Amino acid sequence: MQNLNRQVVLRSRPRGEPRPSDFELAEAPVPAPGEGEILCRTIYLSLDPYMRGRMDEGRSYTGGMNPALGSVMVGGTVSEVIASRNPAFPEGSFVLGANGWQAYALSRGAGLRTLDPRQAALSTALGVLGMPGMTAYVGLLDIGRPKPGETVVVSAAAGAVGSVVGQLARLKGCRAVGVAGSDEKRAYVVKELGFDACVNYKSGALRPALREACPNGIDVYFDNVGGDVLAAALTLINLRARIPLCGLISQYSAIEPPAGPNLRPVLTNRALIQGFIVSDHMDRLADFLDECTRWFRDGKLKYREDVVIGLERAPEAFIGLLRGQNFGKLLVKVGEDPTARAVGPRA
Repeated sequence: MQNLNRQVVLRSRPRGEPRPSDFELAEAPVPAPGEGEILCRTIYLSLDPYMRGRMDEGRSYTGGMNPALGSVMVGGTVSEVIASRNPAFPEGSFVLGANGWQAYALSRGAGLRTLDPRQAALSTALGVLGMPGMTAYVGLLDIGRPKPGETVVVSAAAGAVGSVVGQLARLKGCRAVGVAGSDEKRAYVVKELGFDACVNYKSGALRPALREACPNGIDVYFDNVGGDVLAAALTLINLRARIPLCGLISQYSAIEPPAGPNLRPVLTNRALIQGFIVSDHMDRLADFLDECTRWFRDGKLKYREDVVIGLERAPEAFIGLLRGQNFGKLLVKVGEDPTARAVGPRA
């Protein structure tokens, strides 16, 4: 074990898009666990769009205050317990937690979940079998309520959440249509993940292309993006469509609130739009893990990871995420994964 703990801290609050200068790579002594505590060594760090909002000043959507300047950036982690004074988490065990952008962290065990690397690769606990996967599961099944034969459209279809939404829609007997940002992503979504169609929103007029992909209109629109994609989707929604509003990544770094889409179709079609945050639905965790782990093990739920090596690369990777430069679930490999091996299907 090293004597110093590398950390990425919030140096300044961004105005608009984050810059590398808003982050600082710092060092602190590696702490020793006290009674009831464990010392975790970070293996994988998850980078997710919600982190942009946590960089702003004031109250976060979770109810508490956003981290102060100089604090370690927040983030989900998979870690190895390397020292333990808590019998519930022995040395050598692996845990899912929220230890943030740092190489080591202390924990008393609250909120941690033990992982079994024999069941699935550790990294999947931050993606297809983790928060993004559960976000897709809850948003589509509980809010979207898809019925066999309906058309489900999802934006950011090649991302960690969107890719699962489309696959779940297919498993539920629906037509799955994605919206992605490149021809490479569009091909992946259709050929590898099994979507019925996918539109590259950067290749031309979006609404005509989306209309062609959805000849019977849209029954469920799962939105991760907002902006022009949401505006185009709204013009094609069917009577009593449902719109799980998961994210608005197109405007997270906007200095001024963007002009909103025309919501008249929501009124005339009596559509349901519901914003949701997956942390409000933890009662569904057991169902999600049971169903999605089974589909994953059966090869019916595929995933792709975009892994960068080294904690020092987290800021540039996060900025790229907000620009749509990642392809699949974005992770930072902070430390060695002693369990690394091919487990389960992956695209």
